[in-house]
Amino acid sequence: PLALDRASGRALLQAAETAGVRVACAPDTMLGASFQTALRTASSGRIGDVLNALVLLQSPGPESWHPSPEFLFDVGAGPLFDIGPYYLTALVHLLGPVARVSATSSIARPTRVIGSGPKAGTEFDVNVPTHHAALIEFAGGGAAQAVFSFESSIRRTLLELTGTSGSMVVPDPNGFDKPTDVWELGAAEAEVIEAVGSRATRGIGVVELARAIRAGVPERASGELAYHVLDVMISIAEAAETRQAVELASTAVVPPLLPEGWDPAAATL
Repeated sequence: PLALDRASGRALLQAAETAGVRVACAPDTMLGASFQTALRTASSGRIGDVLNALVLLQSPGPESWHPSPEFLFDVGAGPLFDIGPYYLTALVHLLGPVARVSATSSIARPTRVIGSGPKAGTEFDVNVPTHHAALIEFAGGGAAQAVFSFESSIRRTLLELTGTSGSMVVPDPNGFDKPTDVWELGAAEAEVIEAVGSRATRGIGVVELARAIRAGVPERASGELAYHVLDVMISIAEAAETRQAVELASTAVVPPLLPEGWDPAAATL
């Protein structure tokens, strides 16, 4: 994420504004061919007006394969802050800024055991929730249910949208080249829409930032967007801790679609 708390995030954005520079932030997977194709499909009205979303990010956790996983179970990580930015950034692109969240959380096991590498067999403490279930309400009227979990023996990733005339499965927002599946009302099977655009991967946000600076337009992976996603994650954690809904104070402008032929590898000078 952009920061670990709201004050640090705001300070970073303010420092950039004072210095006359820009802040951009990962994830830039939203600029990849797979997500841009899904976003273009949703924006075209293929499933009508988008009403709600379902997000599932479930796994047993990374301690079985990661040689030093302690930091992934500490402040600033856990499934919400480690993987959450990908899915929450995608939701803001698809449904707009978040207005309100409610949530629950849990820690299934207070300790875990490293499963690989030189520290295999070492037990360590779990210091943050390893499961969050959130109800996310958007300023535009839509809603999403989201589960971010390191507590499930079933590995599952899903970002599903439901609209007034169909549903679609958005490819993993932590990837770049998977297809989008669209079910129109009454269809017996999905239409598979292959990703269209450059298959370039990590780092394309830097290219888009540089081109935006040169063109004098806002960058898409903006600090403003990253701060709003940070605010959403902190609000989910607060809602789970207090058992009360949290109204968000921040907002963000939804970035426009990239041109279909956008190529981060193209020479532009």
